[in-house]
Amino acid sequence: MANFKLTISDIKGKSVSKELKDSDANPLIGLQLGNETDAAIVGLKGKLKLTGGSDKSGVPMRKDIHGAARKYVLLTKGVGLQAAEIGQRVRKLMRGNTVSEEIYQINCKFDGELPVETPAEDTAESTEEKTDDKKE
Repeated sequence: MANFKLTISDIKGKSVSKELKDSDANPLIGLQLGNETDAAIVGLKGKLKLTGGSDKSGVPMRKDIHGAARKYVLLTKGVGLQAAEIGQRVRKLMRGNTVSEEIYQINCKFDGELPVETPAEDTAESTEEKTDDKKE
């Protein structure tokens, strides 16, 4: 019963958010950051490269921590550390690099260009016109 929110970015910088539930999300469990998977799980043709993510409480995943567990690690720079002065080290809670059921959001990079979708505003305007016609 894994539920993931995938944030997919393409080579142009555009990003799209998709939600995967239950059996659709199972192929991602066990993958590590940096691994590639088929983009067919989100309805695209190509490859998705896992670049990061976070769990339900917002703890970020870090590529150099092995496993799926949460650990306190001593950081000098990189993912999960906002501003450290030169020589300063901070102990922070981080999540490992393996996707598990505790992960909530997964960031991915798509190797192609994302398709352009029609804006939702067009559909909202057409429904307003239909309701106006019924009122008359």
